[in-house]
Amino acid sequence: MKKIYLLVLKAFIRPFIVTFFIVMFVLLMLFLFKYIDDLIGKGFEWYVILQLMWYASATNVAMALPLAMLLSSIMTFGTLGENYELVAIKSSGVSLQRAMMPLIITVGLMSIGAFLFSDYMLPVANLKMGSLLYDVRNQKAAFLIEEGIFNNSIRGYSIKVNKKDKDGQTLHGVLIYENNPNTGNVNTLMAKTGKMYRSADDQYLILKLYDGVRYEENSSGRGVYDPRKEFKRYRFKETEQKFDLSDFKMKRTDENLFKSNYAMLNIRQLRYYRDSTQREIDSNVNTIFNNIKYNYRYFLFRDTAKHPVRTIKNYANTVLDIIPKDERVSALTNAQSELNSIKNTLSLKVETYTTYSQSIRRYIIEYQRKFTLSVSCLILFSVGAPLGAIIRKGGLGLPVVMSIIFFLIYHIISTIGEKSAKQGDISPIWGMWIAIIVLAPLGMFLTYKATVDSALFDIDVYKRFFQKLFSRKKTKA
Repeated sequence: MKKIYLLVLKAFIRPFIVTFFIVMFVLLMLFLFKYIDDLIGKGFEWYVILQLMWYASATNVAMALPLAMLLSSIMTFGTLGENYELVAIKSSGVSLQRAMMPLIITVGLMSIGAFLFSDYMLPVANLKMGSLLYDVRNQKAAFLIEEGIFNNSIRGYSIKVNKKDKDGQTLHGVLIYENNPNTGNVNTLMAKTGKMYRSADDQYLILKLYDGVRYEENSSGRGVYDPRKEFKRYRFKETEQKFDLSDFKMKRTDENLFKSNYAMLNIRQLRYYRDSTQREIDSNVNTIFNNIKYNYRYFLFRDTAKHPVRTIKNYANTVLDIIPKDERVSALTNAQSELNSIKNTLSLKVETYTTYSQSIRRYIIEYQRKFTLSVSCLILFSVGAPLGAIIRKGGLGLPVVMSIIFFLIYHIISTIGEKSAKQGDISPIWGMWIAIIVLAPLGMFLTYKATVDSALFDIDVYKRFFQKLFSRKKTKA
């Protein structure tokens, strides 16, 4: 039995590692394609992109691990069945469940590790990636001067160059507009040639300009017109312009601003936030009547001493019959005003209640996600292992096709369930567990079929069935 267990473990571990990293690579490429516009042309250092990919790979484990578990299990038992090793194991008196026992233990340990990863490491990875991705997407594009186009990236300046040499530093036909919004001054600088380079600390862009003229327009706004002060012109043989590039440097946002996000909390924090939000809802509901009770008023009308009080029972028509005719318009106006006040108060309460309810649903969804990740590994293994034993095909052909089909079924059901839970159409618990509930009977059915050596995916069996069916119809005819 030790040799059988070792054979099965070796046959599973190798394709699992390979498929896991292949799936991780594919998901990383999809991540880069999604955010490629936010990464290109902003002058990031190589380690910034590497950090982002590292955090993204950690967040992709939730999708890569179940898919790798399904694919590797199909490949493992498909290869064992194709090489008749499963037949040899069964012929020696070892059942399929007993041969799968070391893999069941291994997958169980992996599932426990997936739960610990989703509770301790995944929230940190989501926090790091979320804050870094926010800074990356809000980063300004790198400063770049193109020929014949005004560049307005630097605050208060518009720069245009007619021609750039191949070295990327020599400029021809430089035009710079400077606009100071505080004083309203507008200055213009024109130069025939120039050199462009950055300071040693990379904090400033320096333009050394030659053979040009500078025009300064002074709009001091004092009300006294003086042509000598309103317009000035300077000619120069050489001058230097320095531009601050601090706006183009990446600035990191405080990570504490993102810590309250649903995906960045562990189980203990999710439970705490859920209970706190529920207390807010209860407090909001309990204060509704106290906020609107002052809008309800009761009036008693007295006509004479013989009829001290009139009530609704004395009248057969409407409430207005109780009110004297000369006070009915005023009463209706006051009632309408009180009704609008009650309506506005209830609308605010309903909006607050809806917001809190959505937050609670999100907390429950993230809370259940910690458990569904580990359980999905077990379920997809229970589907993949007997499926591979039934189809008896190894390699990357049919197993890949079958694993993609079943994973798409799982992913589509789980996505629809999660979306419905977020919208409040179904319970968050049902929404997060519906895919597992649907696939669990399928795993048990496939395990039973693999145990009795059923030819579930053998095309020849179906051909013979339909041939017999058609031959019976012909004999009856």
